[in-house]
Amino acid sequence: MRELNQKELEVYTSKARADKAINSLKGILLGINLDNQVNKKEIDELKKWAKSHRSLINQNPFKEFMTIINETVSNNIPATETIEDLFWLCQKYENHNYYYNTVSADLQTLQGICHGILADGIINEKEVWDLEEWLEQNLHLNTYYPYDEIRSLMLSIVSDGIIEEEEILILKAYLNQFVNIENNEIAQQIENETADINISGHCTSEPNIDFNGKTFCVTGVLKSGNRTELEHLIYNLGGIPIKSVTKKTDYLIVGDNGNAAWAFACYGRKVEKALEMRKEGHKICLVHEFDFMDAIEDLK
Repeated sequence: MRELNQKELEVYTSKARADKAINSLKGILLGINLDNQVNKKEIDELKKWAKSHRSLINQNPFKEFMTIINETVSNNIPATETIEDLFWLCQKYENHNYYYNTVSADLQTLQGICHGILADGIINEKEVWDLEEWLEQNLHLNTYYPYDEIRSLMLSIVSDGIIEEEEILILKAYLNQFVNIENNEIAQQIENETADINISGHCTSEPNIDFNGKTFCVTGVLKSGNRTELEHLIYNLGGIPIKSVTKKTDYLIVGDNGNAAWAFACYGRKVEKALEMRKEGHKICLVHEFDFMDAIEDLK
């Protein structure tokens, strides 16, 4: 079978690209409007996003999106009204969106929310709490990347009820991993502000663990026992213990390192490999040792 040329490939994939863009746009709009304020920088980011997706102009409802965005600038239409109109269009289009399943669509929306929050380069407390609320309302995404990592970080930030500046910087650096800010000035500002922030992975919060025929790998120093005992326990529960992370690995159990936020930058190659594989689309669930033991207790 002959290979498709670039033009044929764009036609063939246009439905998928349009649906993904709509899901992302919906999230961007939600993120921009989390604090109930829409500023010029956020509208500018929206315009640049639309421009970068101009190849989809002939795909409904992109013509309507472009028209609304352009009219906002030329006719001084209130920015909040623009956001509401665009979001209404996204919801209208959702009824005809069938390319992606619910999980994929919601993960694309989450990526858009991260984009919308960072659109003006500022994260305020209301945006933090509203993001936490959205994550709590979408627990069906638990164990999926990057939802579980973002939620784990958010839980560590809001656990004491106080949002500190350092925590906002960490969140800004973390969300920036999943976002391509179109405004170069804002993008550079975020890079400069977060240059000294060390970003590492986070384990899944409240994981749903299925042992039957699933593969488990262990890394780090365990506080609940030794590795051999844990591997025997996994085997007795119907799981398959393995020594290294592969594409067939279902769970990576991370030994406790005393960090309440469950960051594990120090654990080396197994965690790093698992994180890279997750970014490539492989569904590997990273589970903190104590959460894993809690899951076993629940089975008993």
